[in-house]
Amino acid sequence: MPVRSKWQSLPTEQINPATLAIDKLAPADIVEGMLNEDRKMLDAVRREKERISVGIEIITQALRKNGRVIFVGAGTSGRLGVLESAEMPPTFGTSPDLVQAIMAGGRGAILRAREGVEDNYEEGARSINRLRPTKRDIVIGVSASGMTQFVRGALTRARRAGSKIIFVTCDPRTELQTFVDLTIAPAVGPEVIAGSTRLKAGTATKMVLNMLTTAAMIRIGKTYGNLMVDVQMGSEKLKDRARRIITIVTGLEYEDADKLLRRAHWNVKAAIVMQKSGAGYQKALARLRHAHDFVRDAIGEDVEERLKELLKVG
Repeated sequence: MPVRSKWQSLPTEQINPATLAIDKLAPADIVEGMLNEDRKMLDAVRREKERISVGIEIITQALRKNGRVIFVGAGTSGRLGVLESAEMPPTFGTSPDLVQAIMAGGRGAILRAREGVEDNYEEGARSINRLRPTKRDIVIGVSASGMTQFVRGALTRARRAGSKIIFVTCDPRTELQTFVDLTIAPAVGPEVIAGSTRLKAGTATKMVLNMLTTAAMIRIGKTYGNLMVDVQMGSEKLKDRARRIITIVTGLEYEDADKLLRRAHWNVKAAIVMQKSGAGYQKALARLRHAHDFVRDAIGEDVEERLKELLKVG
């Protein structure tokens, strides 16, 4: 009697009929084949847009109530969660504690694969327990196959703590649908190389996580129009971006924007409010707090027409 594998029926483990002879193709033909598969992946993500929108609202509500976002994953899925977490402070000025990530195998597994650690259910539970999840937090489990035991252990522990659970997977049939608050499952189909979920599954997952975090940050006032007004000045490039944002919004010259930012302690939002209202630094901060950190509401102005004019000039 043939031995059946519990993984063999997973969508991500199937053989792709479009790439059976990929090892005989020229580089240009391999690229074309991969592009064709990625087009299917985009459609799969698009079909999940309503669920992604629900996820954005869940995260937004948690952030407004001082909850945290915690990603949990292994392998490629875990690294994508780490990437989201790492990018939030410089991009949106968040505390490193606000968006966190747990990677199976710890920090060492980010750079060097440790495949066996994903099978440890108990370690998943222990790992998230160290962060002491609460009912205010959102825990986002990420597993292309939907079967990663490390992730399941973490989600089970988070559920006991009362945290809301979002599960991002590429298996729409995952049995975890009855266990979590929301499942987002782009059905990307078989990979170009069977089982290599760093390909379509990884790209689809990256897109979903980008949408969840970016849209939630927009919803809590981290942008003004599409300008990154909570950017942190960790490099000369980011300082330059801050100066350019000030020139765009206020009409100040570049050098004057620099002076204003220095008076505002390099707080772009405060600088905008100071220039637009004539308020000092502390009063500008107070206006922002009163406006729930939204620049648009703090100064009572839209920015779209200004941006459109600049685009015409460009």
